[in-house]
Amino acid sequence: MSSKPIYVTQPFLPPLAEFVPYLEQIWENKQLTNCGPFHERLEAELASYLGVPHVSLFANGTLALVTALQALEISGEVITTPYSFVATTHALKWNGIDPVFVDIDPETFNLDPERIEAAITPRTTAILPVHCYGYHCEVERIEDIARRHGLKVIYDAAHVFGVTRNGTSLSGAGDISMLSFHATKVFNTFEGGALVCHDPALKARIDYLKNFGIRDEVTVLEAGINGKMNEVQAAFGLLQLGYVKDNIHRRSIIAGRYREALKNVKGIRHVAQPPGSEGNHAYFPILVGPEYPLNRDALFELLRVNGIVARRYFYPLISNMPMYAQLPSSDPSRLPRATEAASQVLCLPIYPALDLANVDKIISIIQDPDSAA
Repeated sequence: MSSKPIYVTQPFLPPLAEFVPYLEQIWENKQLTNCGPFHERLEAELASYLGVPHVSLFANGTLALVTALQALEISGEVITTPYSFVATTHALKWNGIDPVFVDIDPETFNLDPERIEAAITPRTTAILPVHCYGYHCEVERIEDIARRHGLKVIYDAAHVFGVTRNGTSLSGAGDISMLSFHATKVFNTFEGGALVCHDPALKARIDYLKNFGIRDEVTVLEAGINGKMNEVQAAFGLLQLGYVKDNIHRRSIIAGRYREALKNVKGIRHVAQPPGSEGNHAYFPILVGPEYPLNRDALFELLRVNGIVARRYFYPLISNMPMYAQLPSSDPSRLPRATEAASQVLCLPIYPALDLANVDKIISIIQDPDSAA
């Protein structure tokens, strides 16, 4: 067992020797950015791998989400979740959009469709759900609500790379889906992200927006941003793509080990993959309930003392952060399920290179916290 700290995730790094030929080709091409050959190839290969029509690469997922809102001309209010990484809501704020928080389904941690419709006002223009931890949202119900009310749907799909539901990729849900390729994700390009859409005209507009709005040497169509992915990131992504299936399989072994070992621990609950979904095991969240000998924060500290850096994803809620806490929809009484989940959740380490002996160490501490104290 390693004496180094065990983190929730660790980036997968293929052998350096395999990356060198890509770097040599970039040096030979002398094109480091501005949608070079590796960028174009990765867009095409990701579209094929994910089974989606159009992929537009970005330097990171946050820039991609900011641009998605611009591309669809979203304004006014957007219904979203308080239970996510803060970048989801920051993208709204950077576009001058007011977030309206809605409570979650306690079984999936995702936006509860039952509560979305009641939050719609004349200022609502879109819904921004998150497929949390790789568990899919109720896409049909959400998109039915959106159709009936004339709203756009932009999915934060940062956690669902490669996840399918009934054989269909979740990366293609909604008007636009945002993917994250941050180093902590199942598939990474160091930093990086992408937008997936269905309309070639929308893909063209996204591509203009991520490149300052430039069409050609003398034509700037609109006020864009510099959101492009560079050639080194794209080349690394192409290399990573060949390892994704194997990495997801390794994650599944670890998830299965946790699930089997912890299923009878009183006070510990884990979330099952929704029916029909083939997951990517991006995270392994557990809920530490009142029947467990320790509360969540005490277990978090016990694991840390033993060299295991678990994470409280997502605590605190976005709605509790100073820039959003004053919103009427941030009132904790409106968000009881998200509030409870944030107080109980603990994500355990899961990544392809995690040694099973260390997995067993984590399990033994949770099974018998007194012996590890």
